[in-house]
Amino acid sequence: MSEGTPDIEREDRPTGGTYRVKIDGHVAEMTFSRASDLLIIIDHTDVPEALRGKRVGNLLLERAIADMRAKGGKIFPLCPFAASQFRSHPEYRDVLST
Repeated sequence: MSEGTPDIEREDRPTGGTYRVKIDGHVAEMTFSRASDLLIIIDHTDVPEALRGKRVGNLLLERAIADMRAKGGKIFPLCPFAASQFRSHPEYRDVLST
């Protein structure tokens, strides 16, 4: 992975969106559905094999968490990766929708 923190783009659509990052020519993304202005459902995370084990999925999730904290929102982690990260990181639970 390149030095420094990569830029994560957020694409918003009326019913959802995508967090996307490009690293060393590979694109990883995390998609979400919008249940309301203050609730997103993370439904899929895709990290190419070349980027696995480099915390790229965590970077995408941490950006989503930061965005929802900033607006006082919550996340429902439907995606198995996101759900496992919420179970493993108690510090994320303030934005966890149950």
